[in-house]
Amino acid sequence: MRSAGRRSRRRVIISTPSIWSDVRRRYDEAGKIVSERESSEGDRSIFQQDYDRLLFSSPVRRLADKTQVWPMDANDGVRTRLTHSHEVANLARSIATAVASASGGAAFGRQDLYRTIQPIVSAIGLSHDLGNPPFGHQGEVAMGSWFESRRSWIFSHEREGNGANELEEQVPANLITEFVDFDGNPQTMRVMGRLQTSHHNVGLDLTAATLAASLKYPVHADARDKDRDHIKKAGYFESERDIVEWVRAETGLEEGQRHPLTWIMEACDDIAYSVLDVDDLLKKGIISPDDVLTVLKHTAGVRDLSSVAKLEEKFIEVNDSPRRAEIRRDIKEQFVRAYMMKALIADAGDAYARNADAIMAFKFEKPIMQGNALCDVMKDIAKKYAFANPAVLHSEAIGAAAIDGLMSVFWSAIQNRKNPEDLMSKRLEARDSYAFSLISPNYLEAACREAKATGGGGRVRRYHELRLLTDMISGMTDGFAINTWRKLSDVPIIVRA
Repeated sequence: MRSAGRRSRRRVIISTPSIWSDVRRRYDEAGKIVSERESSEGDRSIFQQDYDRLLFSSPVRRLADKTQVWPMDANDGVRTRLTHSHEVANLARSIATAVASASGGAAFGRQDLYRTIQPIVSAIGLSHDLGNPPFGHQGEVAMGSWFESRRSWIFSHEREGNGANELEEQVPANLITEFVDFDGNPQTMRVMGRLQTSHHNVGLDLTAATLAASLKYPVHADARDKDRDHIKKAGYFESERDIVEWVRAETGLEEGQRHPLTWIMEACDDIAYSVLDVDDLLKKGIISPDDVLTVLKHTAGVRDLSSVAKLEEKFIEVNDSPRRAEIRRDIKEQFVRAYMMKALIADAGDAYARNADAIMAFKFEKPIMQGNALCDVMKDIAKKYAFANPAVLHSEAIGAAAIDGLMSVFWSAIQNRKNPEDLMSKRLEARDSYAFSLISPNYLEAACREAKATGGGGRVRRYHELRLLTDMISGMTDGFAINTWRKLSDVPIIVRA
């Protein structure tokens, strides 16, 4: 039970919408979301608490075994999603600080840099990939392909095959894209706002402002527009619509409007993908620092940049040193990373400052690093030598097979139960019972709670079953997915006459 002193620091409130809203959500006795403000604790602001809650959460720790580029790589110096996310958070804090300093704070409506801006951008940088499935983008493709290959029946019929009964409540046509085009971005909102276990069933219990800023694509699948960069993908599932509506009520943001700080996180993700993915190539010895310099010097729009000239000067200094060859290479790798990042951080800060008025007025739509020649050429190097590397493609192919097999096994475990209307009823086969026992209690609780919230006496609909399947698969790490796939493959399937 909460102490009286603790209770007095919280209260249900009716607040004026603000993109910097510091309220959290709770549910009243009728299941309706209400807003509640919790006071800062000492020197820690509400938004610093958000960052801390993310930092110490299990979804963030799981990123340590999720692919950035190189699945399950044995080289400890190569990045995982966790190191990538920490770097994005760090870059976001640096760029936000530079923009605030250059504008005298005006770029962010004169919000406190240290208690509001820095912790929010750090939080969304750290959290931006929480919904990614194992094996990165290939994992998203594998999950979508599994649903696409079953499109003819899985959204509308009890099972596959001629004579299968139609579902009383089919998955609406406008929600099918949530599955056949599965994407980690809306799953991130689901992880933060729904799936993480909490006393009040509010996920990680983050503020409205932090949740708003984490919404990279601020639309549902219905409103996607592939010709407009900031809404080319879905940002939330139908299952989280109530959370997003609460966020918008508190912040004043509307469908399609991005929080101003989201642009910074996106830019930092672009910088990390461009420079730090190349840094991993260097760590693995696939290309050399001199190769990178050669590409830069032979690329129009880049060769004359001061950062490239400075990098060449440093390489000459290193070559003239008496150090061992492998030491000289390591130093050059550090210079590539440092000078390219420094240049791109400056470019991102300048671009944000130039467009700050349009960003704050929600009239800006293009990623601020779009068209940056240096960022583009570094991304091209990564695409050519990393994403097309046979070792990467081999691991991704294994990962895709594992995901496909796992989805089939867990779908059977979810479906094959004694009482179709009760998700927790007894499984009908031993193999299904074993697989079902592996599903996280968090995800099962969320599925049952959502079924209850949508009426029908808690009867689980097909949408809830599919959502449970994607929760389980996307929540896996690379290693857990491979190990679970192997264990389940060892269990024979009983074929009945």
